[in-house]
Amino acid sequence: MHLRLLKLHPNAIIPKYQHEGDSGVDLHAIEPVAIAPHKTALIKTGLAAEIPIGTELQIRPRSGLALKQSVTVLNSPGTIDANYRGEIGVILINHSDTVFEVKAGMRIAQMVMVPVMHLDITVVDKVSDTSRGTGGFGSTGT
Repeated sequence: MHLRLLKLHPNAIIPKYQHEGDSGVDLHAIEPVAIAPHKTALIKTGLAAEIPIGTELQIRPRSGLALKQSVTVLNSPGTIDANYRGEIGVILINHSDTVFEVKAGMRIAQMVMVPVMHLDITVVDKVSDTSRGTGGFGSTGT
């Protein structure tokens, strides 16, 4: 699938796959940002995209950043709709007790293109019964 990217900032780094078979490409920060403990920050990538209709871009955490630094994407996965043309930003949260320093050029998240199915919504008076019924959070045990 083809993705058209626009560099909005001279420090923007075009994402690429790190290894053959990777699902996502890495997004990079364009400027340094200090994220205080237990706080969030919007990290700029300096990129805008022309996303094909019928797809979305998902912004996902980098596992190493989450494991080693306790920093992750807050709204994971973040959705970038096909009709959005603004700068791609990444909302990071620092779950640690120390300041996390984002450096310019640092890989901060992964971006994956996925197909989107549009809903045909029908309002009904009742939904069908299942063996699970209305059992929700924790209803199947621990």
